[in-house]
Amino acid sequence: MIHGESYKPIIAEAAKMAVGEENIYERVFIFELLKDKNDPNAVAGAVGFSVREPKFYVFKAKAVILATGGATLLFRPRSTGEAAGRTWFALFDTGSGYYMGLKAGAMLTQFEHRFIPFRFKDGYGPVG
Repeated sequence: MIHGESYKPIIAEAAKMAVGEENIYERVFIFELLKDKNDPNAVAGAVGFSVREPKFYVFKAKAVILATGGATLLFRPRSTGEAAGRTWFALFDTGSGYYMGLKAGAMLTQFEHRFIPFRFKDGYGPVG
């Protein structure tokens, strides 16, 4: 049985073996997607910087996967009292992927859905 806390190290080890540890960059903040000069509908890379060292990166790629997550903390939670600030949303889902995709020309769909979490006294929580 694989539990959540042990899942990431297992996947990380498989990724290192598949692509080689020298091809994995960690703690790099990507802030811009690079368009393909020959195909205006394609992304050919990304630009970012290290969050630990004074380094700047330019990545070239045949394919780019934008997997930054949603935008969970755009709105202030209505939690009060003891539950203030106790949301179960991921703190790092800032919507930056939506911005980068939109800026690169992606068509963003399904934004008519607004998530409304289950409400209980002094807090919010996931449903189901």
